[in-house]
Amino acid sequence: MILPALIEATGPGWRPIKYSLVPPLGLATLASHLDPDDEVVLQDEHVETLDLGDEPDLVVIQVYITSARRSYQIADLYRHRGVHVAMGGLHVTSLPDEAARHADSIFLGPGEATWPEFLADFRAGNPKPRYESSVRTLVGIPPVRRDLIKRNLYLCPNSIVVSRGCPHHCDFCYKDAFYTGGQGFYTQAVDDALAEIERLPGRHVYFLDDHLLGKPSFARELFAGMGGMGRLWQAASTVDAVLRPGLLEEAAAAGMRSVFIGFETLSADNLAGHHKPQNLSRDYGEVVKRVHDLGIMVNASFVFGLDHDDAGVFDRTVEWAVSAGIETATFHILTPYPGTRLHTRLQADRRILTDDWDRYTTRDVVYQPRGLTPGQLLGGYRGAYRDFYRWGSILRSAGSHDNRGDWLRHLAYAGGWKKFEWLWDRVISARQVNRALPLLEAVLGGSGTHPPGKDQDPIAPEPPRPTDLPIYRQAA
Repeated sequence: MILPALIEATGPGWRPIKYSLVPPLGLATLASHLDPDDEVVLQDEHVETLDLGDEPDLVVIQVYITSARRSYQIADLYRHRGVHVAMGGLHVTSLPDEAARHADSIFLGPGEATWPEFLADFRAGNPKPRYESSVRTLVGIPPVRRDLIKRNLYLCPNSIVVSRGCPHHCDFCYKDAFYTGGQGFYTQAVDDALAEIERLPGRHVYFLDDHLLGKPSFARELFAGMGGMGRLWQAASTVDAVLRPGLLEEAAAAGMRSVFIGFETLSADNLAGHHKPQNLSRDYGEVVKRVHDLGIMVNASFVFGLDHDDAGVFDRTVEWAVSAGIETATFHILTPYPGTRLHTRLQADRRILTDDWDRYTTRDVVYQPRGLTPGQLLGGYRGAYRDFYRWGSILRSAGSHDNRGDWLRHLAYAGGWKKFEWLWDRVISARQVNRALPLLEAVLGGSGTHPPGKDQDPIAPEPPRPTDLPIYRQAA
């Protein structure tokens, strides 16, 4: 089982820490369906050199758009040796005919139902060339094969997913094509999710769900069950869910200490034009204040290049984020992924400039913007990162907090993510990145304002250290 490296993880702007955060959970989940006597190896090219000299019975490759070229190279290598190659993931689902030229079996959509079907066919010597998901359920799925994960190579090995998809349908979101033909948002049984969390060692948990608060009844039961676990955790949510009365308080009491929120744009016209109604008519300032008042940090997502953006959008966005006291931000250039409504619309308007998937990194301009030139968009995007993470901006943003504990934590979190690259590189090169996890827990637990959960002692502030976990999710 192989997760090939994204092209942006190997280029000149490569930040190794960003790609050493979490293990390939999707492949480890598929591995749980194998028989106990099956021999399986899981390889992640982001953190290790791939061993491609073997001749297994089966090779499984997970493909994302900017790892497609690398994935096809690996697949062709094994197929030349007569090895059966199976491929799935977002890119395979979006462009199945392209992927099928490099694989013996392809998987469209999530694999909870189709993967066991394929295994039965493969063992019987009659695997089909295409498996398309329509049944969507997490009921009865076996526990993730965490024994296959090399924990020492990841800062956050305790990653977990307790739901699939998202209830919202933004037009630039890559996941919509992945869930075509069936339910687009569904959850585990709460007891199964809690059992999986209980199995994780240590305190820290990283929820990789697109929208952990997407089903309030599920989220409330989950948070109630986590209340006495003493966990510190991070997750993604949306503007409207954060403003929903009571839900965020329950998340904070259960241990939430950092939340990814897709603000995307400050323009109401852009929100309406890209089908993001969950952000319309919402007070972004109130969102940040509500999160901070509960001792939770904000990782904000913004997208540049929307149709109502002009040359001033970069400075306006950075100034608002800094003034609001946002700890970390991820900026993206609008990217029309194949299979999205955005891609269909821009293709019809003849605005897509290239089909070179290596450039679909959200760091490059692959379409013709309306209110900006491609050069303005690229330069403004790079400038936004530079300006937001200046020490002056970090200090000014940290100064928005009311107490010294949150001020120090903000400095450690934001500064550590961008200003200590040389230190992260050394730790990763020594294959000891997991040793930094206690520092992460110290920072997450160092708030002076969060309320203790039920049956949980208040977490005493600890000395903050430089670390942070912003992770890319344009779909959020």
